[in-house]
Amino acid sequence: MQSSAHRAAAKIFIRNCGLTKRTLMLVVNSIVILYNIIRKGGVAVKLSEKIIELRKANGMTQEELATICNVSRQSISKWEADIALPETEKLLILGDIFRVSMDILLKEELMLNAAKAVHSCGSNAIHKRKPELYEGILIKESIADDGIIDYLNIHKIELWNTGGKPKYWTALFFTSDRKDFPEQISKVMLSDHDKNENWFVDFKAGNEKYIVFRNRILKYQIGNQTEKEYVCNECRKLGISNEQMNWPE
Repeated sequence: MQSSAHRAAAKIFIRNCGLTKRTLMLVVNSIVILYNIIRKGGVAVKLSEKIIELRKANGMTQEELATICNVSRQSISKWEADIALPETEKLLILGDIFRVSMDILLKEELMLNAAKAVHSCGSNAIHKRKPELYEGILIKESIADDGIIDYLNIHKIELWNTGGKPKYWTALFFTSDRKDFPEQISKVMLSDHDKNENWFVDFKAGNEKYIVFRNRILKYQIGNQTEKEYVCNECRKLGISNEQMNWPE
């Protein structure tokens, strides 16, 4: 059964239900993705695969999609090859073009039969956790070099409404088994010492909590209040408020 048959059936069903054209397209395009999940045996579909399926389902070439998104055809090719992630504003454009919700577009947990697959950017997915594994959330807009993403295994992507500028942050829920990950991520964190504006990423490895700035790695043992207070004092010197230090442990 082809995805076009699903689209035709969905149109008839939704027309009879009296739903809007936009709702129709949201459901129809979601069905296209769900059909391909079923066809692949219930495993999760990566963002890159969703872009390919939806682009083809809408009869678009890479060049046409690139024009609408105001990017190069090479950028579309990288998205579809799973070697780069679209920026937040481009994700919103893709959702509008393909008439799909952000949940459908972003959540790799969208699957059947409870089959779990790790979504990764590139070919570095891991399937077994290791004792030294780092785990945390990285704001994509906080890094100066997207190359660090090659060090990560991305398990979930969320858009966070900041209420300011930029309007959205791209939150990457990640793990990494690279032993030098703290050192590498510290090289690419954004920082403006003149304005005392410093981005940091927090993550943990076992019982050890890391707070990493540009060229500065702070850490403490979870439960050790003396070590934590030292780290918090150092963060304050870098312009971090007490509210920002309410990180999970």
